[in-house]
Amino acid sequence: MFPDDFDGIVAGSPALDFNNLVSWRASFFPITGSVSSPDFIAPATWTTLIHDEILKQCDSLDGVADGILEHPNLCSFHPESLACANDTIKNCLTTVQVDKVQKIFSPLYGENGKLIYPAMQPGSEVLAVERLYAGKPFSYSEDWFKYVVFNDSNWDASSFTVADAAIAEALNPANVRTWPGDLSIFRNLGGKIISFHGGQDNQITSFNTERFYNHLSHDILASPSELDDFFRFFRISGMFHCNSGPGAWVIGQGGGAAAVGVPFERANNVLAALVKWVEDGVAPDTIEGTKFVNDTVKMGVAFRRRHCRYPLRNIYLGGNHELPENWKCLRV
Repeated sequence: MFPDDFDGIVAGSPALDFNNLVSWRASFFPITGSVSSPDFIAPATWTTLIHDEILKQCDSLDGVADGILEHPNLCSFHPESLACANDTIKNCLTTVQVDKVQKIFSPLYGENGKLIYPAMQPGSEVLAVERLYAGKPFSYSEDWFKYVVFNDSNWDASSFTVADAAIAEALNPANVRTWPGDLSIFRNLGGKIISFHGGQDNQITSFNTERFYNHLSHDILASPSELDDFFRFFRISGMFHCNSGPGAWVIGQGGGAAAVGVPFERANNVLAALVKWVEDGVAPDTIEGTKFVNDTVKMGVAFRRRHCRYPLRNIYLGGNHELPENWKCLRV
């Protein structure tokens, strides 16, 4: 809305398509049901049984079994493999629970068949269970529909349907949609944007930032190489919402102790990369992330990995997977 306010922008884990994001988050409670409801999936089941099965099915798709889903969009998780068989009642899912998991990892579509929001990416369940799958309404969504969309403090979050999503999107309070199709003024002024998103984000699916990149490319009729002239998107494998996770997630974001652990250099600090691009015209091809032992700087570096700009994919070349030189960004 204000394209001349900034020369450069770092947008981490962006809450794009805000109305539909709030609706997507609201959609989980009717699926999970309350904690006391039949077939509710307990947190421990998500963090052990289901997460372990996701890793079993998908962790090695990138060539390395390291607890990191380098490419979660390649993971077609089949929860039916966990279905209880015969008289088994432990360490398995009921038929109803399998259906719940399938719905949670599916895109949200409207009554007209149009996409409302992409699916949650697998691997995020370790932390998503704390809020989105916790057996209670997601507070932001509940308050949004109660006090902004419907102005009804008695609105019941368990009654949410995609019809409510359509109402919120049509209302678009204060033009909060945040789904621009044209950033040409910002681009023509010489502005630069670096966006990044964790591949195991537990609050906003990273698939939506991929969707936005593709949407922007389509609407301004720009190829990835042309879009890269002012907008670059980096997928940070193994990162939860904005920070933490099993991957090399420290890229200087958010300040704090972890950010202090990496130098202010364009190769491994996202803000430094933006400054170099804006001031010297040197665009980042990769951003090298750092994973500290137990996420504690003073304990030293566990490993590093260079994260690729979308739509390039990080390909394992062989050798020690903890060395960044053994991965390469390729167009696949």
